Amino acid sequence: MFNPLSLAPMMDRTDRHFRYFLRQITQCTLLYTEMITTPAIIYGDRPKLLDFSFEEKPLSLQLGGDNPQNLAFCAKIAQDWGYDEINLNVGCPSDRVQNGSFGACLMATPEKVAIAVNAMQKAVTIPVTVKNRIGIDDLDRYEDLVNFIRIVSEAGCERFTIHARKAWLKGLSPKENREIPPLRYEDVYRLKEDFPHLLIEINGGITKIEEIKQHLKFVDGVMIGRAAYDNPYLFATVDRDIYHKDVTPLTRVEIIEKMYPYIDEWISKGLKLHSISRHLLQIFAGEPGTKAWKRFISENAHLMGADSQVIKNALLSVNSEQ
Repeated sequence: MFNPLSLAPMMDRTDRHFRYFLRQITQCTLLYTEMITTPAIIYGDRPKLLDFSFEEKPLSLQLGGDNPQNLAFCAKIAQDWGYDEINLNVGCPSDRVQNGSFGACLMATPEKVAIAVNAMQKAVTIPVTVKNRIGIDDLDRYEDLVNFIRIVSEAGCERFTIHARKAWLKGLSPKENREIPPLRYEDVYRLKEDFPHLLIEINGGITKIEEIKQHLKFVDGVMIGRAAYDNPYLFATVDRDIYHKDVTPLTRVEIIEKMYPYIDEWISKGLKLHSISRHLLQIFAGEPGTKAWKRFISENAHLMGADSQVIKNALLSVNSEQ
């Protein structure tokens, strides 16, 4: 069944600890890993890269790469590891990704993407999807986007997540590429009209529940990126309001309290508290006490022996400002 809401893959953001934290807020939203390159999986520490908690599911692994054989090999590993979906990155414009000839620059070679998608699909039975931009550099006409979607979908891809901004491969940083090129939501809406048999998900600049609902009138799904990290409590009502589940949203305090056993389990394994607590800093975004919360954690999470008690004490500092 298609999932109408997802958390975008974000480098240095959507690691397993943030995903577990967000799963305490929403049970239904599809979560994505950070982008992991095929050489990292082939030659690196696979448990460190790929392990996740069962509670994080449904979970998609985003792969970065352009070699069909390597992508197929890694897709099979991911399926065996228990992932629910494989997503190919055709949207990241960073220099490191471009130097590896994958990410957004692949939009210039849709035939190459089609071959890669076909190879992955032959290797696995779980869905293989693509996340791409509406265009790159001067290859940004709507007709160019249609050509890309047509060629890749004919190879068997049925779901596309489309960042509604083009990417400039030279001259803009990844951060600037998320902010400067104008959003063109209408192009994504039009794409759904022209390819009604495909599942089209929209991404880019979406920060409110009302916006999610509005986009879902025109496309099949919505992906939330930085807003999810800057304000994770945005997801507090989505199980009720988007998925129509009969649930009562947890309070911010209740969400944090659910993290205590998880924190102490990882501390007992030798993990430093900061690796988890850094993901909790924005839970009170926009609320009284958020400065005290962030300050207390930032000043104490790195100390020797820091565990869930630091988070409990941070909550007391929030209450003192409310």
